[in-house]
Amino acid sequence: MMDTIIRNGTTVTPSGTLQADVAIKDGKIARVAPASDLEASRDIDATGLLVLPGGVDSHCHIEQISGAGLMNADTFETATRSAAFGGTTTVISFAAQHPGQRIRKVVDDYAALAGHGAMIDHAFHMIVADTGGGNLTDDIPAMIAQGHRSIKIFTTYDKVRQDDKSILDLLDVAKRDGALVCFHAENDGLIRNMTEKLLAAGQTEPKYHALSHPREAEIEAIDRMCRFAAFVDTRIMIFHVSTREGADIIRKAQAGGVQVSAETCPHYLFMTVDILEQENPARFMCSPPQRTADDQDALWEALADGTISCVTSDHAPYRMDESGKFAHGKDAPFNKIANGMPGLETRLPLMFDAMVSKNRGGLEAFVQLTATAPARHFGLANKGAIAEGFDADIAIWDPELRHTYGANDLKDNVGYNPFAGTSVKGLPTAVLSRGRLLVKDRALTGVKGGGEWQKMG
Repeated sequence: MMDTIIRNGTTVTPSGTLQADVAIKDGKIARVAPASDLEASRDIDATGLLVLPGGVDSHCHIEQISGAGLMNADTFETATRSAAFGGTTTVISFAAQHPGQRIRKVVDDYAALAGHGAMIDHAFHMIVADTGGGNLTDDIPAMIAQGHRSIKIFTTYDKVRQDDKSILDLLDVAKRDGALVCFHAENDGLIRNMTEKLLAAGQTEPKYHALSHPREAEIEAIDRMCRFAAFVDTRIMIFHVSTREGADIIRKAQAGGVQVSAETCPHYLFMTVDILEQENPARFMCSPPQRTADDQDALWEALADGTISCVTSDHAPYRMDESGKFAHGKDAPFNKIANGMPGLETRLPLMFDAMVSKNRGGLEAFVQLTATAPARHFGLANKGAIAEGFDADIAIWDPELRHTYGANDLKDNVGYNPFAGTSVKGLPTAVLSRGRLLVKDRALTGVKGGGEWQKMG
């Protein structure tokens, strides 16, 4: 007797797409095959629907205090209910250290927040802002040994950025102890230089944010981090690649044997920099900023040839009020406005619409980029695929269901949708996490605290 059988759907598995039933027992996938001889406590009819692995979003800022001291708009409860509604069943968010803190305590405190609120399974990156006081020698190795095998480094922003020596020290530890180092790669000096020039010229509006983060800042930093990875001979990942040149550097580094992987995000694939000319442009501010149509073409090429292997949300939620974007006032200059947009809920539908409905890559590539590859990169052994023995994290999609996003129709706590007015074809109608039904008939049924921490292998 199975707990659940999903019958008559078209299923994407590691070996390809096939007509198969998926049988679930004790939170695990027990069989992927015709299951007419099995009985279950619950049958789900997926006739005409797609049975896909739940999404793995490996870049999310949740219930995190930024380097500027602002708390994200989302708690683990609100962020993960939004993620689940969009078809995502695992998130990797950031345990963010600030100078003077011990990272062991940072991770423990953050894990308690997630354990209380998260509806779906989760793991953590460690943002390292301070390598002193025993962090580099004791805490970081201890956390890696526990299974927190991802380190996030900023090359810019005053309170969190690391200098080159500290970066190399962290790469040495990661190589020795078996961790992946991920980079927000932008050159700090170039950003400072441009910001000062713009402010001195009175160009303070949000639209000037993009000019303050020139493409050269990303290009230089990606190149330097690839060279560092080659020097130390260890694995790195470049987060949120936004430029053609950045993708080209990564491609050449990979061809030369450098252990570098990369991700990009929907706002770079579906928005260009001119979006900052729209009304209320602060809602679209992110770093790096959106770029050009040519950069979009280059990112799609990099996704197609495997140079960029993941698409993540970089969910960074701030409300459009004094608690978030306008903490320094409605007329604050661009460098005092919080960067980031919500994206947990929209990531998968936007990518499904582009890759499956509009045939820009296809169904199996969609699954690979949004579920399988993120799980593999971060060692989540039982996530990202529909296969026997894996966790029963499953999203059932109606490929014909259409939706146009509204101004504030997401299930998070952010208060606006940056993709308002965008229409998509294809949406998840049911979502399961370890066999638990989180979404049924496009209605949320999950409860907070049901998610579990996942050790990175």
